[in-house]
Amino acid sequence: MCDGPTEEFERVARLCGYRRIAGIDEAGRGPLAGPVVAAAVVLPARCRLSGVDDSKQLSEGERDRLYAVILEHAVGVGIGSADVDEIDRLNILEATRLAMRRAIDLLAPSPDYLLIDAVTLPGIRISARPIIKGDSISLSIAAASIIAKVTRDRLMTLYHEMFPEYDFLSHKGYCTTGHLQRLARHGPCPIHRRTFMPVQEVIVAGKRESARRMSATLFEQ
Repeated sequence: MCDGPTEEFERVARLCGYRRIAGIDEAGRGPLAGPVVAAAVVLPARCRLSGVDDSKQLSEGERDRLYAVILEHAVGVGIGSADVDEIDRLNILEATRLAMRRAIDLLAPSPDYLLIDAVTLPGIRISARPIIKGDSISLSIAAASIIAKVTRDRLMTLYHEMFPEYDFLSHKGYCTTGHLQRLARHGPCPIHRRTFMPVQEVIVAGKRESARRMSATLFEQ
């Protein structure tokens, strides 16, 4: 048995007559801040991309190197995202689906088959196969996971420059101890997901503290 992603799922799809097979994956479902980003990647048949794996198994340097390699060799790449307002309005699953649809829409030519990491896309008019842990076994999904992760990390680096007090550069919006401490100290910023429980708790705590201070002020008068 081979270690790491292979072209087996893509090969089977080609045997069924499909030619433009896109791997789809996302980055950023779990963080407390920032967008969710999806990528759709179509690779040529018999593509050899040494080192491509689930983005979570790679170092930042490895991801950056492979990002350039994938862009060089891919037949097509589409990148889509859903912002914080859409995440809070729709919920994270539906926002992820929205980001994936946007990524697919940006592929030219359009794919005729989709390999998707775990998520289903109800109503999509393209044949699709969701694959559990697809980013660790399908080469095109693994490639998409790298494109999505690097793209999102670079966006979070830009947000770090806008909101340096949250240190997004180090945690990229994920729920780390340092992030929670800074969130509690400063309150949420415009890119925090207000429907996520840790952020909600900070908002509620802030309202309680404001009410307490207001009551104390009234009693002092």
